Amino acid sequence: MKKEKLSEILKKVAAGQMSPEDAEKELESASVADLGFARLDMDRELRTGYPEAVFCQGKTDGQIAEIVALLAEKNGNVIATRATKENFEAVRAKVGDARYLEDARLILVERNPLEKAEKTVAVVSAGTADIPVAEEAACVAEMMGNRVERFYDVGVAGIHRLLSCIEDIRKAGAVIVVAGMEGALASVVGGLVERPVIAVPTSVGYGANLGGLSALLSMLNSCANGVGIVNIDNGFGAGYLAAQINRSDF
Repeated sequence: MKKEKLSEILKKVAAGQMSPEDAEKELESASVADLGFARLDMDRELRTGYPEAVFCQGKTDGQIAEIVALLAEKNGNVIATRATKENFEAVRAKVGDARYLEDARLILVERNPLEKAEKTVAVVSAGTADIPVAEEAACVAEMMGNRVERFYDVGVAGIHRLLSCIEDIRKAGAVIVVAGMEGALASVVGGLVERPVIAVPTSVGYGANLGGLSALLSMLNSCANGVGIVNIDNGFGAGYLAAQINRSDF
């Protein structure tokens, strides 16, 4: 529900034009859109500053299209993650201004661009193979009103690549580090910057990488302070958290 609608309901209650009970019913009915196969949280933007996101994996093309169309109508801005080209074609048939970012696997609708935060988000990837997850994080952070600087393929196997751009990384308000294999890059960056580091383990790696589990455990066991970890391949979560950090007052 938009703030204007909430304000209208509160004014009616204050003026005696609506009972508190009727106001409660209207608020409840407005907060959830029941599509039968999905119950959409329409008030999330009012509570958190960002609208509900759509996780496409496991949903049909038709379900995704219907969800995105309703969210776009109500909120203006929509992020749909883990989207395929087929998902996008179904969405575009209903939402003509939707766009698809293939590397990030994102469908975006941006009708109300957010004001850009003063601080930037640095997105750092260990290798080229980590870029899809890094791009998901970067594009989500951008959609949520952040300027993003990308530093890709600067893993510890050639540490001089990281050191050549570390001063630029240090300027960011939050740093996202995306790494597979053994996930060591997060600890290295964590020891070189004063800002929060959001570590994203990826499923990139040979057999003992265990689909990203070894990178996850390495990051969880980091001896560098100020490093927090999201789930394996969770670029969306990292981009969202970085946006929240960047809009805080510290």
